[in-house]
Amino acid sequence: MPETHAQTWNSLAELRSELAGVGAKEPHLIALTRTWLQGRRLVDIERRRFAPLPRSVDVELAGFDARLDAVAKLDERHGSGDGSQRVLLRLSDGQSVESVFLPRRALCVSSQIGCAVGCRFCMTGRSGLIRQASSLEILAQVVQARRAGHEVHRVVFMGMGEPSHNMPALREACRELGGEGHIPHKHLVFSTVGHPSTFAQLRKWPVRPALALSLHSCDDELRRHLLPRAPKVAVRELLAAAHAYAREITWPVQVQWTLLRGVNDSDAAIDALAQAMQGVHGMVNVIPFNEVEGLDYERPSWERGGEIVQRLRRAGLWATIRQSSGQDVDGACGQLRARAAAE
Repeated sequence: MPETHAQTWNSLAELRSELAGVGAKEPHLIALTRTWLQGRRLVDIERRRFAPLPRSVDVELAGFDARLDAVAKLDERHGSGDGSQRVLLRLSDGQSVESVFLPRRALCVSSQIGCAVGCRFCMTGRSGLIRQASSLEILAQVVQARRAGHEVHRVVFMGMGEPSHNMPALREACRELGGEGHIPHKHLVFSTVGHPSTFAQLRKWPVRPALALSLHSCDDELRRHLLPRAPKVAVRELLAAAHAYAREITWPVQVQWTLLRGVNDSDAAIDALAQAMQGVHGMVNVIPFNEVEGLDYERPSWERGGEIVQRLRRAGLWATIRQSSGQDVDGACGQLRARAAAE
C-alpha cells in the first residue's frame, strides 16, 4: 500500500470520511467530490444547487483544500509543437510523476513512481519501481490538468508505471473518474503489458475501462527481451484473453506497437502481427519510437510507419499510426522526471 504522507490522504474515500466527521451528509459529499474532480476547490462548491452546508463543514473547507493542494503540485510545464503539453507534478513526499496533456481533450497519467517492468525502450523502466501512486495522486493529475484549463474527456493510464501492478489504486481512480469525474467508461483506457489474471480482475470492477495491450512483438522470445520483467505469457494467450475482455465490454482492445527500427518494423514482423490479430476484437496503434538519449533504439521513418499501417489495413485490420507526443520537450515516458532528478 502507498505510504501515507503527513497532512494528505491516499483516497477520496478518506477525505469523505473526514468530511463526514465534521458534519457533511451524503449530498454534500457527492457535491464536494464532484467539485474537486472538476478542477475546482472545495470552497468553490456551487452552494445554490445543493442543501446548505453545515457551518461545521464550511469552516473546514479551506483547510481541506490546502491538504488536497499538497497531494500534487505543478512543478514544470512544457509545451510542444504538436499541441501536447508535458507536466511534472511534485508529490507530497518530494517524489514526482509525469502527465501529458494530449490533443483532442485527452490526458495521459502515471500510475506509479518508476516502473518494475523494465521495458528496454522506456526511460521510466531504467529507474525501477520507487513506490506506488495512491488513487488520490492519480486523480490529482486529472484535477491539475483541468485547473490548467485543459478539457479532459479521456484519460489514458499510459504514463509512468505498469497499471496492473497497482490494481487497488487504479480500481478506485476509475470508479471516481467514471462517476463524479464525468469520464465515460470507454474513455478510461487501462494500458498493460498484460496477464490473463489482470483481465479477470478488470471484469469485476464497478467501472470497467477500455483496454490497451502493450504488445510490441508477436515473437515470444523477442517480446521477453524487450519487456524483461513482464509476465511470461505467450502472445496468443494474451491476445485471446484481451479479446474475451473486449468482447464482454464491447469496446475493442487497442494493441500498442512501438516501432523500433530494425527490431519490429520488418514486413515479416508486421505480417505476424496481422495473422495474430485475425479474429481479435481490436485495433492496432502503431507508435513510432520517441527517441531517448542513452537508449540504443531508433525510430523508423514516418513514411515507413505509414507503409506498415497500410499493410495492416490490407490484411483487414483496423490500424492507425499515432504520433509520439512531445518529441521536442523530453516527451518519452520518464524523460522529464529523469532530467529533473539530474539537475
